[in-house]
Amino acid sequence: MNAWLTTKMSTTLIACATIRSVPCGDAAFAIPALYRVLEKEGFQCTIRIPANVVLMDRSGHLLTRPLGRPLYEANVFYESFSYQAQSWDRPRCAIASVERHWDESLPRVGFIVTNIIGWSRKVVKSYNGRSMAEQWIKEGKYAVKWTRLSCRDFKDNQARLRLFALAYNLGNFLRRLALLRFVKH
Repeated sequence: MNAWLTTKMSTTLIACATIRSVPCGDAAFAIPALYRVLEKEGFQCTIRIPANVVLMDRSGHLLTRPLGRPLYEANVFYESFSYQAQSWDRPRCAIASVERHWDESLPRVGFIVTNIIGWSRKVVKSYNGRSMAEQWIKEGKYAVKWTRLSCRDFKDNQARLRLFALAYNLGNFLRRLALLRFVKH
């Protein structure tokens, strides 16, 4: 195993072990060795996998446009099935998610591999919930500039990062509780 993969897997496992949550990852984490390690450690995980010909064929019946006038809300269809990629040692549960919006000509298609047993809708909803955390991190990086740790000493950078996180949380607190309703957003 190369050093990049080992580092990526160890940081993922450390984060999961400290928080004790369900690890979710985008297509960059679709690594067979990572699946094996997470399953061996007993973690339930949801990881997006890139679309391929086999997955598109398995979910092809979901891609047909429904008959009748389009609704002004999204039509969302889910289906779970057993799938084994060539690089995997065994089949795993894959979930296809197809969203059809009335103002878009092509559907939004996504595939998730998981070891969670349950309704496909709930698994996809929990996976999509990770995007809010990524949005908050992006807000902190760009609005508060908390990635600019230019001090030479580790303790100084640590104090600076804590001050940035405090300023971000204080700004959110004031926005949610102290601002007028029409100004909040």
